[in-house]
Amino acid sequence: MSTLFAESDTEELVARARAHQTPNYRQPPIMLTRGEGMWVWDRDGRRYLDMFAGIAVNALGHAHPRLVAAIRDQADKLCHVSNIFFHEPGLALMDELVARSFGDRVFFTNSGTEANEAALKIARRFQTVVRGQGERTDFLTFEHGFHGRSFASLTATAQPKYHEGFRPLLPGFHYAPYGDLEAAGAAMEAIGDRLAAVLVEPVQGEGGVRVPPKGYLSGLRKLCDAHGALLMLDEVQTGVGRTGEWFAYEIDGVRPDVMSLAKGIGGGVPLGAMVCTEEVGQAFVPGTHASTFGGNPLATRVGLEVMRTIAEEGLLDHVYEAGEHLGRGLAALCAARPEVCVETRGYGLLRALELGGDDPELPARVVERARERGFLLNVVVGNTLRFAPAFIVQRGHIDATLEMLDEVLGEATA
Repeated sequence: MSTLFAESDTEELVARARAHQTPNYRQPPIMLTRGEGMWVWDRDGRRYLDMFAGIAVNALGHAHPRLVAAIRDQADKLCHVSNIFFHEPGLALMDELVARSFGDRVFFTNSGTEANEAALKIARRFQTVVRGQGERTDFLTFEHGFHGRSFASLTATAQPKYHEGFRPLLPGFHYAPYGDLEAAGAAMEAIGDRLAAVLVEPVQGEGGVRVPPKGYLSGLRKLCDAHGALLMLDEVQTGVGRTGEWFAYEIDGVRPDVMSLAKGIGGGVPLGAMVCTEEVGQAFVPGTHASTFGGNPLATRVGLEVMRTIAEEGLLDHVYEAGEHLGRGLAALCAARPEVCVETRGYGLLRALELGGDDPELPARVVERARERGFLLNVVVGNTLRFAPAFIVQRGHIDATLEMLDEVLGEATA
């Protein structure tokens, strides 16, 4: 039991939270108080297996000993100094990112939205100021994508449901179907010399864990080169090991110009990064962009520990193997329950189970019944269960989740 509200029951606290917080979330009526490894506990002592890791954030699970030690050590030394000064954790993490990626330059942020905002700004400034092509101000993004909630990243998100109530959006954004190279090429032709960059997710996360055809990213790379545009990859969900590679662009053998990161890189601490080539990086000079909190010593020390732990404990191989096991299990579930399962898809430990049938409330009910059994799941695009567990997930956790799902789906169709 938490000591913050020891005299109150959970029902009362949930009611107070709902009364004070802006009503833009749909939290279940529980209040989590602690976590360890793959597990979290609520204030009433119930334990849950966390199978989406805070939306693909807690890459090493909850209260990982190395992260806890890094936080304690850094908090005892230096938490924040602003970007007016250099500090060692920030440099060490930049070294790590540059060594493991295509990039030469790094700009730290607090979130994926901010990382994408930095990417959009540096692309436009690179084209209009560095290259001197003032007409190149437009962007191409893709249907069902998701890039954030600020006005630029929201406009880049080609999903009308997110735009409702926020129009007029920013000008200069164009959309094409995801996974269709011919359509992307036609869109680039239509935009012409106004095209500054293409922004795309290697795997669409919020759009339902949609995987493009093989060769799609390399095809976009060729199209961007032909049209003088930058290729920018939103790896907020896929980056830092989630797919079994350090970065998802490696699966298709592509070298982007810009990449955005967040979620898993901070292991639970707010941290994001925009990584780019040396040439593109020259577009940001003093005064052009900044972040007061971005890349502070505490966050970057944790990010460094996340990357070092992944490397030193061989977690990329484990993510691939565990992901394949999860993928096979979901495929078997689809075969056994064709009346409610449409398909499964994904890479590594970013997987989806798309549900169908005549009941639109089925996905939400599955999540609720799973929680009642002690499993935390997540729904995206209304009908798709997304699985993004910590990289430390074991076969036993996966098998228990699959067995539970089989039972719940069986109940739903009985």
